Amino acid sequence: RAARSTRTIVIAGVPAGLLQDDVMADILTIHFQMSRNNGGDVEEVTYPTRNAGIAYVTFEDQEVVERVLKKDQHLLQDKRLPRRFPLTVTRYCDHVSSSLIHLIVL
Repeated sequence: RAARSTRTIVIAGVPAGLLQDDVMADILTIHFQMSRNNGGDVEEVTYPTRNAGIAYVTFEDQEVVERVLKKDQHLLQDKRLPRRFPLTVTRYCDHVSSSLIHLIVL
């Protein structure tokens, strides 16, 4: 198995405060397991995080990360959400995630 950091992606744009945290984590898990989203087996979803609207998704396989990153647009949709929410998906690394979060906060 590849190192955890290479199997993790950073999700920005998660609608904060609309649903309970565990429900939102479930919705994210379902989204990133679906084949139409280029997804695969999710090992863990970390939500909420210290930064509002940010989640981390760790997959069982690093190959899934590559597929998910290639998808043009991720729209989070679920019957429990009032609308579809566009997500920004990036590869996890300490430098990238902190700069991305900094942009979102500004």
